[in-house]
Amino acid sequence: MVADQSVAGSGQLVSEEPENDPREECGVFGVWAPGEEVAKLSYYGLYALQHRGQEAAGISVGDGSQVVVFKDLGLVSQVFDEQVLSSLRGHVAVGHCRYSTTGSTTWENAQPTFRTTAAGSGLSLGHNGNLVNTAELLEQAREAGVDMRHGATTDSDLVCGLIAATAADIGIEQAAMNLLPTLRGAFCLVFSDESTLYAARDPQGVRPLVLGRLERGWVVASETAALDIVGASFVREVEPGELIAIDADGLRSSRFATPEPKGCLFEYVYLARPDTSIAGRSVHATRVEIGRRLAIEHPAEADLVIPVPESGTPAAIGYAQASGIPYGSGLVKNAYVGRTFIQPSQTIRQLGIRLKLNPLRDVIRGKRLVVVDDSIVRGNTQRALVRMLREAGALEVHVRIASPPVKWPCFYGIDFASRAELIANGLDMDGVRRSVGADSLGYVSLEQLIAASEQPKTRLCSACFDGEYPIPLPEDALIGKHLLEGVRGVAGSAAPVLPSGYGAEDALRRP
Repeated sequence: MVADQSVAGSGQLVSEEPENDPREECGVFGVWAPGEEVAKLSYYGLYALQHRGQEAAGISVGDGSQVVVFKDLGLVSQVFDEQVLSSLRGHVAVGHCRYSTTGSTTWENAQPTFRTTAAGSGLSLGHNGNLVNTAELLEQAREAGVDMRHGATTDSDLVCGLIAATAADIGIEQAAMNLLPTLRGAFCLVFSDESTLYAARDPQGVRPLVLGRLERGWVVASETAALDIVGASFVREVEPGELIAIDADGLRSSRFATPEPKGCLFEYVYLARPDTSIAGRSVHATRVEIGRRLAIEHPAEADLVIPVPESGTPAAIGYAQASGIPYGSGLVKNAYVGRTFIQPSQTIRQLGIRLKLNPLRDVIRGKRLVVVDDSIVRGNTQRALVRMLREAGALEVHVRIASPPVKWPCFYGIDFASRAELIANGLDMDGVRRSVGADSLGYVSLEQLIAASEQPKTRLCSACFDGEYPIPLPEDALIGKHLLEGVRGVAGSAAPVLPSGYGAEDALRRP
């Protein structure tokens, strides 16, 4: 049955984010649990995954006869309230929190995305990752007669439409098995019809996806932390190249591709919560170990090690442990500043990082500081931070980074800056040091970062550091965040129709 898609708010919200941060990707959550309040379980699961996407959130629920979708722009806590969650009744749910790695920040692009099969069944789908053969999928959509007029401009919506278009005769499970081998890129998919929960992971397993067990059901989620918050016990990872289906007959697993593991190394550095485990390795323990190795590779004569909270904290602890320099808190983070949907005034904009971080002057004054952060992308945040610490009385500021220089953009689900905007791509280490105003600068080496993860290099994707992309990329004109923005009507060609006045390069570059 067609979903009742409701809107929790009105208007198109404009977000404002620090210019330097690597943009998160998305979080997916699914639950099959008869007799449980699956919408509320999904809400708490998404709450645990909020760090992965703060632009939009949504939950779909199936009750055996229909699928209902509720989604909107905003944080999970802004989109849902008790009344909405109580109205979403059923036994199977799909949840999603979004950062836009494909398509603009609009209500239509919020997920779960929804389609109706020719047989009248509903299909909702949430996606974490990014596909690199979207142009080919457009051609497949044209041939399948997929309607593109409802406003969504994401690769996720294309996948949902293609499964729905072929499911009438063979069912959703077989339609997915036919389509999944044709997808290229990073994808963790959680989708459902009225009765069955499905989950699939790309053959490289770029993004994490885990399976958990409830007393009366099953859960799939982007991170183990989401299992913890809903009381699910970790069972295993969804394997690369695997499709899982869960219904009244139990759980069944199918292989649609041979596994070629290439897990994202940056998940360990920044993206995942520290209380998550990936490939059996604690993210927090990995980050502490990175800090220890960073201290050995780049020692400093200093009085205090301080983190850039929160993502730099575990590495700063490790740095202090290995160096013998005392650890302290020199910066206070405003816990209520995540993504803000209010455009700041020019005065506030000029204050920059102070909206999120403020120095503890009594701790900093007169000290030689080692400041540990997770990464440098454009350099704007570090530049403002160093200036702020000096103004607070720091004698010296030694910046230490718990990842190698980021020199290449990600096409697998992280919205990094373009290559031209990455500070380490145009400057050597001393040039970056001078640019951010630090007394010294040190990055952990790629070799030591990989060693800290305890994963073999052959099973990791480190493309943002070394430019070695494990999944081949198409030519520039056929890839990019806004590739589908110009699509109107039924998909008509492998190259999207762009708005008047834009060329292919403009479509990739325009904000």
